[in-house]
Amino acid sequence: MSAEAVNRLKSVRSILVTQLTTKNNRTPYDRLVEKYGLTIDYRPFTEVQSVSSKEFRKQKVNLEDYSAIILNSKSAVDHFFRLCDEMRFKVSTDLKYFCTSEAVALYLQKHIVYRKRKVFFGKRTLQDLKPILTKHKKKEKFLLPCSNLGREAFVSFLTKNEFDFKDVVMYKAVSSDISDLEDVFYDILVFFSPLSLDSLYDNFPNFKQNNTRIAAFGTKTSQAILDRGLILDIPAPQPKAPSMTMAIEQYIKKTLK
Repeated sequence: MSAEAVNRLKSVRSILVTQLTTKNNRTPYDRLVEKYGLTIDYRPFTEVQSVSSKEFRKQKVNLEDYSAIILNSKSAVDHFFRLCDEMRFKVSTDLKYFCTSEAVALYLQKHIVYRKRKVFFGKRTLQDLKPILTKHKKKEKFLLPCSNLGREAFVSFLTKNEFDFKDVVMYKAVSSDISDLEDVFYDILVFFSPLSLDSLYDNFPNFKQNNTRIAAFGTKTSQAILDRGLILDIPAPQPKAPSMTMAIEQYIKKTLK
């Protein structure tokens, strides 16, 4: 461990997680609170913004041309049906739905009569869905609703495997207004996406890290931290800490030695 890293091993009392978490995802953080007496707050640094029907039309996509749709999130579901409503487009009962997970598939019930539709789903990832998509490759023309971020893997896969598809932006991830945090300081900031880091600088262009420790999950997020000239104190996943909370706990244990 470098001298700089040792000097930054300071006690931890407060943590800000820069996204909202579900009850299940919050459980491991709750354990840290109970075990180490921490204060952990949750504040999304990004938010989802709707693409208007006018913006959508500029992408020159005719919804009638597509016989199947690939849905990788609940946001994709909501914004697809929102735009259909705004444009008074009646979704065909023959449309096939390919969802990355059962949770996304079941969420369709908010908008359709589920039992009367052709719905397919994987376990969680694109690779889980790959065999199902491949089986229907020759018969269907696919629509991929997505945001301005995070669609590269799907587009790359569909292009490489020569699917007949179109990716279309139906919602955007943008920086949240977090200006009220200007005079609030945390021992650790936890990031899960490069966009959350961009939001930090959108709100605070002159941000100085000083003694604030930074934790990041994923290689892209970690690289974004380094590209900003910041010190990455807690990278995750690690061989002995596959989750963010495990990596944070390892760091806390080092500060107690």
